[in-house]
Amino acid sequence: MFLIRALAKPSLIGSQQINAARTLASSVANNPFSLGPAKLKLKSGQEFAGTSFGASKCVSGETVFTTSLVGYPESMTDPSYRGQILVFTQPLIGNYGVPAAEKDEYGLYKHFESGKIQCEAIVVSNYATHHSHWQAVESLGNWCARHDVPAITGVDTRALVHLLRDQGSTLGYLGVGKSHDAEPTFVDPNLRNLVAEASTKEPVTYNPEGNVHIVVVDCGIKQNIVRSLASRGATVTVVPWNYDFNKVADQFDGLFVSNGPGDPAQCVPTINHLREAFVTFADKPIFGICMGNQLMGLAAGLQTYKLPYGNRGHNQPAVNMQTGECVITSQNHGFALDDRVMPSGWERYFINANDGSNEGIRHKRLPFSSVQFHPEAKGGPLDATYLFDTFLSSVRAKKVQREGMRVFVGHDQKKQAAAV
Repeated sequence: MFLIRALAKPSLIGSQQINAARTLASSVANNPFSLGPAKLKLKSGQEFAGTSFGASKCVSGETVFTTSLVGYPESMTDPSYRGQILVFTQPLIGNYGVPAAEKDEYGLYKHFESGKIQCEAIVVSNYATHHSHWQAVESLGNWCARHDVPAITGVDTRALVHLLRDQGSTLGYLGVGKSHDAEPTFVDPNLRNLVAEASTKEPVTYNPEGNVHIVVVDCGIKQNIVRSLASRGATVTVVPWNYDFNKVADQFDGLFVSNGPGDPAQCVPTINHLREAFVTFADKPIFGICMGNQLMGLAAGLQTYKLPYGNRGHNQPAVNMQTGECVITSQNHGFALDDRVMPSGWERYFINANDGSNEGIRHKRLPFSSVQFHPEAKGGPLDATYLFDTFLSSVRAKKVQREGMRVFVGHDQKKQAAAV
């Protein structure tokens, strides 16, 4: 069966669940996180000493930075940060704590982008030991400790980011406690298939009452991407990264390729499946985000390259090459498409106004397009959310052509499809 498991709509979390979460936070507080010595060591030789405020363990990963001012719970649970030591340029982190793991009407996390912290560790300048927010149920330190993720505070993150900008993203090792000054072992996460690690293991369907059916290739998808599709009236089936959707093309109306961590060149099965779809999906729109943009580009005949330090934050300008419009976008990627020579039939869609790197491609004739940035932006600006409407409008138009259906639906799911 194609649809392995469908999620029924759960009731919204109530006061009893909130109280239970607060009780959990209180119990965790009685077993506090580590406050011992910690040290971040870069493979290039630099060291940064500080204090641990997370799990008492040592980890290695790619050291990257984000310029986002808010949204650390969303960033830390974003699967695209898998395998990375995340440096926050915002100097004060943790001041509003961490909210409860509530779920919405679709069964998606309200405040997180996945069910766990995805990054290997975090590095901050100044950790706020006292948090204050009406939705907070625990501190950032306790949350890190519960998820077995180390964290270090007291680091000169300005100096660290200058280093990373000058020499590029660098392998790092965070030592904590008695082992904080041990000889580091550096491990490059990009040599692993991080997409396979982050992807769902079986198909899961959300919002089964939708009037168009979108299959999402899960390369490490953020929860708000699923929500952005479901809230616009679509049934969303999330499938594993290497799932051959071509074999079930008669069961869905559009294809979506998600964001995800690591090197896109690791995803050979996905690239091959997309290459086949480009030939056979003339009446089924395809849209990709972030890793999805890179995989669609590779399937079309482009190559990818590693950016020196990536684009990660909530203030990246992307220019639409057709209209000249610039949108401010949320981004999180370390690889990009080399779009200097576009394959036949394809064109550049968006470019980054800062560094000129590719921010999207689209087919000149067929309904295939992708963007490197995150239109769903959680957190971040909402300038580009219209791209979900554009994609689903195309899906519905193609469905009308195939089946003679007329669909009246927007953000209000109470409007249902009506046969002409």
